[in-house]
Amino acid sequence: MAQALDIDRWNLECEFNNSDHRTELNGTDRLIVRRGQPFTISLYPRSGSYQPGSSSLQCTAETGPQPSEQHGTRVSFGLSANIDTSHWSAAVVSPPGDMVALSVCSAPDAPIGRYTLTLNQSGRIEFILLFNPWCPADAVYMNNQQSLGEYVLSQDGIIFRGSYKHPISTPWNFGQFESDILDVCLRILDMNPKYLQNPSKDCAKRRNPIYVSRVLSAMVNCNDDNGVLLGKWTDGYEDGVSPMFWKGSVEILRNWDTQACQPVRYGQCWVFAAVACSVSRALGIPCRVVTNYLSAHDTNGNLLIERYIDENGDLIQSREMIWNYHCWVESWMTRPDLKPDYHGWQASDPTPQEKSDGVYCCGPIPVRAIKEGELTFKYDAPFVFAEVNADVVTFMKKKDGSTSDVVTSAVVGQKISTKRVGSDAREDITYLYKYPEGSDEEREVFKKANHENKLLHQQQNQGLHLTIKVTSEMRKGCDFDVFVVVTNNTQSEKKCRLVFGSCALSYNGFLGGNCGFKDLLNVELSPGAERRIPLRLNYSKYGDQLTEDNLIRLAALLFDYSTGGTTLAVRNIVLENPEIKVRILGEPKENRKLAAEITLQNPLPEPLENCCFSIEGANLTGGRAVTERLASSVGPGQDAKVKIYFTPTQSGLRKLVVDFDSNKLCHVKGYRNVIIGK
Repeated sequence: MAQALDIDRWNLECEFNNSDHRTELNGTDRLIVRRGQPFTISLYPRSGSYQPGSSSLQCTAETGPQPSEQHGTRVSFGLSANIDTSHWSAAVVSPPGDMVALSVCSAPDAPIGRYTLTLNQSGRIEFILLFNPWCPADAVYMNNQQSLGEYVLSQDGIIFRGSYKHPISTPWNFGQFESDILDVCLRILDMNPKYLQNPSKDCAKRRNPIYVSRVLSAMVNCNDDNGVLLGKWTDGYEDGVSPMFWKGSVEILRNWDTQACQPVRYGQCWVFAAVACSVSRALGIPCRVVTNYLSAHDTNGNLLIERYIDENGDLIQSREMIWNYHCWVESWMTRPDLKPDYHGWQASDPTPQEKSDGVYCCGPIPVRAIKEGELTFKYDAPFVFAEVNADVVTFMKKKDGSTSDVVTSAVVGQKISTKRVGSDAREDITYLYKYPEGSDEEREVFKKANHENKLLHQQQNQGLHLTIKVTSEMRKGCDFDVFVVVTNNTQSEKKCRLVFGSCALSYNGFLGGNCGFKDLLNVELSPGAERRIPLRLNYSKYGDQLTEDNLIRLAALLFDYSTGGTTLAVRNIVLENPEIKVRILGEPKENRKLAAEITLQNPLPEPLENCCFSIEGANLTGGRAVTERLASSVGPGQDAKVKIYFTPTQSGLRKLVVDFDSNKLCHVKGYRNVIIGK
């Protein structure tokens, strides 16, 4: 009868295993492996040596506080001749001797999390198990090395903000491999209400990336639970920090962890999405941040955004809004719960907008389901479909209380964007979400989605045409002109009233103060004629009105005296911040101190006070921000300049993210890619 191997000590070979499992950036002081892939540990028996056939070894792997075989959170297995990667297995891979090299493999659908592996009652080994997108049997398998490098291993990236006519790159430090971040991500799973109610069931469900990504969508916001971030879109941020303050996810996740899981103040959509992306990548789910320009927030599920304006063309606020842009995440996984062909990218949204199954979360819904108008699929298909496809109808509320229709050409879901693999360029992925405007396929999708009012709406074409044109130079601090162009496509003379106004705008659609206004009572147009009417925007007027988003809403309203018809044109413009210039001084090498010389020229006609630069970067600044304040103010046209020191800890391509803040120019972002040598 085989005798149980009595183990004296062991070596988890963390350096080799973590490198083999692509987790070495988490550190090599503990064992972190991916499911469905073998890892090897060295065992040293107490007496004698391992003899095939006469030495036995029983292994038990357990996860969660109440492991059970019934829930799949406890599994026992003995030695086999060879590793079988389809389920938990163990095999000796060394010749008989004083040291036993034991290869262990987890099942490719094992629950992720912290594990204890017991060997013959004499050895208790602890390790962390993650999803494995390199394993063909794992639900998150991705068959492209470059994409895996971007969507799992890349610790920094670009998030697109600004406007659809002028997308602006915002650098972000995802930092998923910085020290302690993986522990924080596992703690997020353990603070989720489903775990607190029934830990065994929750831990068992962690085998499924659909379940995990839905939990993350709920836990990144704090609306129903001890989630990570509190959102705020109005008023000041005195009791926290502006969402614009953040340069990465690391500080947010650490703050939540060290402050006893109290929500971090404050986030907005790109911050929620970026944190969800960091946590997903840390756990091994391929993930990317996506920006949808002119994103609809449909509160009643009728796929229709009903906007009301007053007689000056100003928006009357309601809960149904069109956000200038909105960010969410896509995670890569199979969908065995749906029809075939719906695997791949799944959209989920951690920004709290509407409840789903009683909780503020959204998704995951296959991006393909949105494109095909499959609105019966779970989870939250109608809401995401509306974000990119909702129809917009506009009504004017008159002073006498009556309302009338307004012709407008608003189209939601524009330039859906993400960072291109292996470059900082923007990739347009609108085609993944929708068929081309006006195509036969689009018609079919709208019929399937009971959304045919949109088709009728697209076919309207008015005799009076209205567009807003802008110049290329719209920098914060400058005075510049914007134009409305009125075209008379009819055979008759037209006499009209034109109201052309501008006001500050928050990216989620809320309007601020007036930035310039013009009301022309007699605009005359002969048949086929075109008129171009300018509106001057002066910094002295708009400077104090702007929010941190640097957005201005332009709206032109045309009243046709002969027909009583009204036409509206709206355009959001984003004012450019000055460029931040970054020069690296010294030869970039691992563990060698470097300096970044950072410069920004003041573009405003007034001095900047309380100027402050800060930098951070994955494996560059030790997982924290490094800050340098300027002692004096910076006059108009002058340079704000600092030198900040940092010490890189890992070789490879890294992104140094820079933020500049002052009293008049808030949270300007910049970055520099740095190749760190070994």
